[in-house]
Amino acid sequence: MQQLAPDAYTVGWICAIKPELVAAREFLDEEHEVPDCVAPNDNNSYILGRARRHNVVIAGLPSGEYGLSSAACVARDMLHSFPNIRIGLMVGIGGGAPSRKHDIRLGDIVVSIPRDGKSGVFQYDFGKTIQNQKFQSTGCLNQPPTVLRCAVGRLEAQYESKGHRLEQTINNVLEKSPRLKKRYQRPDLSTDRLYQNGVIHPLNNDEDCEEHCGDDPLYLISRPKRTEDEDNPAIHYGLIASANQLMKDASVRDRLAAEMDVLCFEMEAAGLMNHFPCLIIRGICDYSDSHKNKQWQGYAAMVAAAYARDLLDQIPSKKIEAERRIGDILSEVQDTVGQISRDVGKILHEKRHQEHQAIFDWITDIDYGPQQSDYLRMRQPGTGQWLLDSTKYQTWLETDKQTLLCPGIPGAGKTILSSIVVDDLSTRFKDDHNVGIAYLYYNFQRQDKQNPEDMLSSLLKQLAQNQPSLPETVRSLHDRHMNTRTRPSCEEIASTLQSIAVMYSRVFIIIDAMDECQPSDGCRARFLSEIFALQAKSRVNLFVTSRFIPEIIERFTGSESLEIRASQDDIRKYLDNRISLQSESRILKRVDLRERVSTAIVEAADGMFLLAKLHLDSLMDMKLPRDIKTALGTLPTGSEAYDCAYREAMNRVNRQGPMSVKFAKRVLSWITCAKRPLTTSELRYALTVREVDEPELEDNLPQVEDIVSVCAGLVTVDAESDIIRLVHYTTQEYFNRTKRQWFPTVESDIATTCVRYLSFSTFESGYCETQKEFQERLQLNPLYEYAAIYWAYHACVTSLDEEEEQRSILHFLNSEAKVSASYQALVSKTLLSFSSTTSSRITGVHLAVSFELEKLITLVLKNTQSPDARDSDGQTPLFYASQRGQETVVKALLEKSADPNLQDAKCRTALHYAVERGHEAVVKLLLENSADPNLKDAKGQTALLYAVERGHEAVVKLLLENSADPNLKDETSRTPLIYAARRGYEMIVKLLLKAGAKPNTNDDGNRPPLMYAAAKGHEAAAKQLLLARAVVNCKDKLGATPLHWAAWGQHEAVISLLLKSAADVNISDKSYSTPLAWAIEREFETGIEMLLKNGSGVNYWYRLDLVRYKERTLAELDILKASVHELPEATK
Repeated sequence: MQQLAPDAYTVGWICAIKPELVAAREFLDEEHEVPDCVAPNDNNSYILGRARRHNVVIAGLPSGEYGLSSAACVARDMLHSFPNIRIGLMVGIGGGAPSRKHDIRLGDIVVSIPRDGKSGVFQYDFGKTIQNQKFQSTGCLNQPPTVLRCAVGRLEAQYESKGHRLEQTINNVLEKSPRLKKRYQRPDLSTDRLYQNGVIHPLNNDEDCEEHCGDDPLYLISRPKRTEDEDNPAIHYGLIASANQLMKDASVRDRLAAEMDVLCFEMEAAGLMNHFPCLIIRGICDYSDSHKNKQWQGYAAMVAAAYARDLLDQIPSKKIEAERRIGDILSEVQDTVGQISRDVGKILHEKRHQEHQAIFDWITDIDYGPQQSDYLRMRQPGTGQWLLDSTKYQTWLETDKQTLLCPGIPGAGKTILSSIVVDDLSTRFKDDHNVGIAYLYYNFQRQDKQNPEDMLSSLLKQLAQNQPSLPETVRSLHDRHMNTRTRPSCEEIASTLQSIAVMYSRVFIIIDAMDECQPSDGCRARFLSEIFALQAKSRVNLFVTSRFIPEIIERFTGSESLEIRASQDDIRKYLDNRISLQSESRILKRVDLRERVSTAIVEAADGMFLLAKLHLDSLMDMKLPRDIKTALGTLPTGSEAYDCAYREAMNRVNRQGPMSVKFAKRVLSWITCAKRPLTTSELRYALTVREVDEPELEDNLPQVEDIVSVCAGLVTVDAESDIIRLVHYTTQEYFNRTKRQWFPTVESDIATTCVRYLSFSTFESGYCETQKEFQERLQLNPLYEYAAIYWAYHACVTSLDEEEEQRSILHFLNSEAKVSASYQALVSKTLLSFSSTTSSRITGVHLAVSFELEKLITLVLKNTQSPDARDSDGQTPLFYASQRGQETVVKALLEKSADPNLQDAKCRTALHYAVERGHEAVVKLLLENSADPNLKDAKGQTALLYAVERGHEAVVKLLLENSADPNLKDETSRTPLIYAARRGYEMIVKLLLKAGAKPNTNDDGNRPPLMYAAAKGHEAAAKQLLLARAVVNCKDKLGATPLHWAAWGQHEAVISLLLKSAADVNISDKSYSTPLAWAIEREFETGIEMLLKNGSGVNYWYRLDLVRYKERTLAELDILKASVHELPEATK
């Protein structure tokens, strides 16, 4: 082997990982010996040689190291040892950023060429992100040297006129080195899957994406096959994004592709560009998302290296000699590496914080912080101290795993005392990060947010947020569910909460108003069971308040109990403070009368703060001492005291002027019957919508002070959260019992108000195309979200017989634009975020079906002409009802002559969606009404194929009974039987075979069902196929048999089954590898022994592999010698 002096080398070629080095080496025309005079501190390993007319130094990053600083260090050491290097190449693999503008696919090439004022490479984790603005890069990287850019231009022109021969070049290399074929030849095109950016592969899950994430058309982005006149692989020229971290976030990928026109992501280039003049060449091996695709790494490395050699052919030697030596401009690289690392560290810290906050927000959007602040602000100075000073509280505080139950009568101040306990604990342990504190405030108006999953999620979020870093169990929980957009089960949340609780030395959990957790559906019992289980396994102290509910008291048997009653001193402090601050009644400030009022109210209140408040409120509008003294003598007490006090409050409301009475009842009716707590802004608009026309709305909004003042003390505002509410749960209970008396038409009134608001001209623009527009609409129209989400629920509480209500609803539903605007708010709230993928245009019938409320649907269908109106995705109301499994609605639509065979933008029918979700009754209805089970969608998939892939056995049977063809293929030529075999659905395999499915039909990869069953280890499915005469020695495009794939998958039972079915153990694939070779490569010891025992031959190459694998002695090797057979001559 020739050895040249270090100065003879002028081209530096840097690689990051082993496949890149392997590929680079294969494209050298000759290889040279590494000289002995390498610099003493040079840690690189080198491959030297000639590529075309240039002497090239190939260096790789140390094993296991990646990133900007590692690449810069390799370049630095290379230039110390080979000081005459003039140009550089960074050649290897990268992640593509496909977009509508750039059809980037696996195996394509991206070259870093300046475009639109950008240098060709930019560091995407070095800059700043401003809300609602594009990412702003604050660094500047050099563009590739002129000599390289000119060469790229010449090569591009050559490819344009004559086409490239990269594929042929790679094939020639692989023919010379057949052992590389398996890992470095072009994979089957079926493995090139581009998932929607919302489909996320679970963290630390190495399962094949095809198996775990599937190839559901809903999850994949459809792309047409490339035609013969298109380059394949294609070469793309433009911007490469580089950073110190691996890009695995498809949302960030798409954003940067849209904003910066990025084509590719990688991890080394930004560390080189300013100090190692080079061109970046990347073969695309994945799509920069969570679905890493190692199958394509070898080929991507090969195609990048092939391009690099073609490029070098365009550069005359004299051109390179005219370039400056890189070593002359690299003296500052060490300082820059350090600065990059420091700057990147800061940016990564901020990015991690944002990522972690997004995960916490995903856990739950419930935040009790504002309520804690509001309740604590309501505390009168000095009150509640008796609890903190009590022996039972102090014992609870100092002893691990203790529970303190604090029951109390309604209005005794339990919630305020809970906030005092939270504040005491937060102050006491503010500097001790080993103590966790979490709290819950149950609320009678938030039943939709108070199931066990919600409350445990809130505890989990609070405790996890206070950890110094994001706990791995929390990240794992998030990643596990993000892919399928599912929510964690109660058991998963509880398990994760347990893992976080044990990270603290002690945990305090405060639960207020346990009685306001509804017992229906076992919610209360399930929550308490999980909390007690948590306490049993970790050092958790529980503080719980509740009314005297026997079931709750019984669950806390054996725990310490401390009754909460407002002390006379605390009530007197409260009264004195209120009287001194109020301005309505000066007469109460007379010393003699003030003392008499305080004494009488304290006695009547009997330990209830709320009752003391209501009694004082009842005196506020009295002007004569005689009237006050008379009222003090008749203050209600005992069990009926609250009802009496609320009746008296409503009497005070009714004694106001007519306009005030009407206004107060509207306020109380809205607050009482709203489906969730309202903000002051929402209520102000709600009270005005029906009174004035839209143009006058803003000028006629009532003041919050007036809203509160007309309600006789029954309404209060929580300042921190801006929620306006009834003063107490007992107030809500009173109005729930008496609302027919006070506001009999409230539900109809609210429904009419909501649809009138949604009918305003401001919504005529319809669907918002961007998140910014949608957020602006929410901010400018405070009642928009509530009205859009809840109007139908209010409407359906009534009979929908009111003429004005019907007229308002139908007028609204007849406006497609306004309906679309309403639907966007409804869907975005359901998804917890803005969505650009939901239909931007729907009709009133679609919206009615979305609410799944039969009364509303009946009304709308009665007044609609066509049940087949389409949304922007081409879907009719029948699609919506079929997806949701609404049997009654589907029946009504079909009776209205809805067409079951209409196809949407994806060419899917209502039957496809009903089948996919397993709605058997709806599927039956559709089939009975002439739905065609053999219609194909855009991916060539029939309803039967969807049913098979989802494992809906009963639906499969139903479809087959209704003439579904089991042999129809999708666009990849896969049949339902292939999908059933791949999933291992034995019973479905039997059903399909019984219905005439052909067991030996191949897909585009030349793989029949048996191949998939063997590869996935599905023994039962494979057995059924073999019984149906599946060919056991069939071959795919790689020349592999089911036995090869069973060996690769390490499926012992399937190997045994195939061997019993006469599988050939010595059959070779296109790389001359037998199943034994595949087993050796996977280090599958049991499989190796099984194949050897069943007659597998051991050729020379396998002997070497076996020696390396088993570390066998020469004596053992001689035992194997008897079964050696030679490979064909060309492979030696």
